[in-house]
Amino acid sequence: MATKKVAPNWSDVKAKLGDFDRAALIGLVHDLYAASKNNQTFLHARFALGDVLKPYNATIDRWLWPDVVKHQDTSVAKAKKAISDYKKAIGQPEGLAELMVFYCELAAGFSNDVGLQDEGYCDALVRMFGQALKTIDALPHHFRSALTARLDAVRNISHNCGYGVGDDMDDLFAEFGFDGRSR
Repeated sequence: MATKKVAPNWSDVKAKLGDFDRAALIGLVHDLYAASKNNQTFLHARFALGDVLKPYNATIDRWLWPDVVKHQDTSVAKAKKAISDYKKAIGQPEGLAELMVFYCELAAGFSNDVGLQDEGYCDALVRMFGQALKTIDALPHHFRSALTARLDAVRNISHNCGYGVGDDMDDLFAEFGFDGRSR
């Protein structure tokens, strides 16, 4: 009877790491750091080195506001992955809220500026808007007002997007108890 090979998993790696001394572990982390830009971004965020949000903002910007002259595409999945990657690296609620609000600003702005009529893109914007409100609602009060004002501006321009985006945002804004239903 043939034995079935099982793919290595985290438990296997963890067991091997137990054999490493401090110098070997630092060497491994160095090699991982050198291996990819994503690893560098992760480690910079984890250790709060430099402008932690900058690379995540750049990714969101690239995928939600592409260069249409260069025929670049949008990718909601890749923009959302930047937020997910940040959450895995450090996940500070204030930074998470900032990235979510930035996502909403770019998605609404791009849709408004180029007249994008993509229902999936708009649905993702509304979902992120709701997630941003939920994240902001959990923050200490001194962080809320500026982020909420930025989302209010997103809500206002989103009435130009179609698909009921602005109306859905009005409902979410009211659901979270924020005022300012003016347009």
